[in-house]
Amino acid sequence: MKNINVNQFKVTETIQLKNTSTTFDLNAKKKDIEKELEEVREKLGDFQNTIYAHGKYAILVCIQGMDTAGKDSMIREVFKDFNTRGIVVHSFKVPTELELNHDYLWRHYIALPARGKFGIFNRTHYENVLVTRVHPNYILGENLPDVHNLDDVNEAFWDKRFDQINDFEKHIAENGTIIFKFFLHLSKEEQKNRLLRRLHKAEKHWKFSPGDLKERKLWDKYQECYEDAINRTSKDHAPWYTIPADDKPTARYIVARILYDTLIQYKDIVEPELEDDIKDNIGQYIKELENE
Repeated sequence: MKNINVNQFKVTETIQLKNTSTTFDLNAKKKDIEKELEEVREKLGDFQNTIYAHGKYAILVCIQGMDTAGKDSMIREVFKDFNTRGIVVHSFKVPTELELNHDYLWRHYIALPARGKFGIFNRTHYENVLVTRVHPNYILGENLPDVHNLDDVNEAFWDKRFDQINDFEKHIAENGTIIFKFFLHLSKEEQKNRLLRRLHKAEKHWKFSPGDLKERKLWDKYQECYEDAINRTSKDHAPWYTIPADDKPTARYIVARILYDTLIQYKDIVEPELEDDIKDNIGQYIKELENE
């Protein structure tokens, strides 16, 4: 199977999504890709235990993508071998009344992972410059003091919001959070195929909403907003990765590989050593237990 390099997918310069492929050929059969994924996610699971014991870094994994891009199954398959005590998944829906009574980053801030843990954001704080930018009337529901009508939701408003998001990520990165941001880059044709599968299979009907078709009509606007958000906010401390998402096994393997290959570069993440007085008495503890 073809080797991949993290930097193949990291956004380090201005991108155009229309020129960014939604497919990637690993030169391998599906079963071989799934086998490789199984191996790397086991390594990730083992390393998670070390991160938990080390207790000095938190890992934030942000997953964004159009409807049907594979966010849920990505989380299920990549993090399958994690110890549940070391991972928390948050799926952000339409803001609740309580959430709207706070600033838009509040619900994301309180969901951040503690040191030693992984936090997975299924949809993220970027919804606040994506769906709200496509539907600016949603901003009126935030009851902001300087927004009285849609004329106030202008380019200056979005500039300020991007600055706030960049500041938010810089702050948490400087305080020990390692940030990964994955955009699952799906083609419009593949989204159509996946929506049709939901409609053709009764057991998938629950996943479908007529609203999916309304949002699909706004595909070009969403792509424009995603492209702008990625270009404005891919930083060294909080990089974006564009993941070709037309083939789910390939996308899952690439994400798992990026996570593992990046995290093992942190040479300071090691299991803590026992205190000397405990270490010196290991033999005695063993003897005590064996003689019960």
